[in-house]
Amino acid sequence: MSSFRGPKSKVARALSLATTHKTQKSLDRRNFPPGQHGAGRRRSPSVYKQQLVEKQRLRFTYNISEAQMRKTYNEANRREGSAGDNLMILLETRLDALVFRMGFARTIFAARQYVAHGHFSVNGVRSYTPSRMVKAGDIIAVRERSKNHAQIMDAIENAPEAPEYLQIDKKKMEGTLIALPLREQIPVKLEEQLVVEYYSR
Repeated sequence: MSSFRGPKSKVARALSLATTHKTQKSLDRRNFPPGQHGAGRRRSPSVYKQQLVEKQRLRFTYNISEAQMRKTYNEANRREGSAGDNLMILLETRLDALVFRMGFARTIFAARQYVAHGHFSVNGVRSYTPSRMVKAGDIIAVRERSKNHAQIMDAIENAPEAPEYLQIDKKKMEGTLIALPLREQIPVKLEEQLVVEYYSR
């Protein structure tokens, strides 16, 4: 599986995690897991279950497959420093994640699709790879032929303020990763240490 497919509201309810406006509305309406026992009494989850759920939440946040998550964890663990911090930085500097964070797509799911369809370039070269790692100083731009793409234009117009490690030029429809983010700068409220524990069992 390359990414999450099917009803995202069902996944959001199962993980108690909203990644889009629609899934947030679904959680506001029905804040319990799907299924006939979803609204019943909940038992305290085991440590393993907590680790598993947090790993799934992180996967859903960045819309990546299990194989991609494990590969990213292995690379994070290989590098110096905190494996958890490294994991978050590697996920955050994927091309699709930065397209979303820069405000060129309304959701991470749309960002992945736009990149795969070739709507963006990195340093002037067209890229079709959502998982491409972006380096500090790289410029991500909407390609000239895609600047009239209705959904991209709408996303830019309604984009929230970008994190401080990004520099956005809305008129040019481009953004720069000015520095690798620090963990505390990444707007993802998950306990990545549980994910590290899950993979290091």
